Amino acid sequence: MTARIIKEVAMKHFAARGYEGTSMSHIADEIGIKKQSIYTHYIGKDELFLQVMQDAFLREQEVVQNYFAKNSSYPIEAFLYGFLEYVKEQYEIDDYTKFWLRISFFPPAHLHDQIMAYVYAYLDHLEAMLVPVIEQAMATDEVNAKIGAQKASSAFLGMLDSIFVELLYGGPERVEKRMNASWHVYWLGLSKNSSAEGS
Repeated sequence: MTARIIKEVAMKHFAARGYEGTSMSHIADEIGIKKQSIYTHYIGKDELFLQVMQDAFLREQEVVQNYFAKNSSYPIEAFLYGFLEYVKEQYEIDDYTKFWLRISFFPPAHLHDQIMAYVYAYLDHLEAMLVPVIEQAMATDEVNAKIGAQKASSAFLGMLDSIFVELLYGGPERVEKRMNASWHVYWLGLSKNSSAEGS
């Protein structure tokens, strides 16, 4: 029980302050235990941090899988745009998503390789799930098949990255502006109706 509570409190501190700005003393103080008690469960800050990272990785994979499972019957336009909205909402309400994004972009240097292994695994997993969805949309003539599902999926991830940047650096207005503009250009390229006008 205590180990789980330590991880949950640590995750909130890491999400808000990053690795360097988080101290074991602050985590212990918030829980109401002595700092030494943390070391009963975790060898040190690195082990605690990597445990939180692993939990966030599994949680973010679950978030993606849940979205795909619940929305797979939607038309491809609604499905893809809905995913962008879903990620934005998760960032607003879920501390794990905040932690995941912050650490993905700002990993502590000495743990860089271990953290990026999780990040690349997440992105590869997401892309692997996107490709067959877009392939199906191309097979049913919903979108332009000439682009290719792999390229369309990679471009979608690039757009998602740009939204992640605004979530971290910008406010809600900047996020909306970036998302609406990048989505319009992306969909204009993917849609068979290439003459669509901008909103």
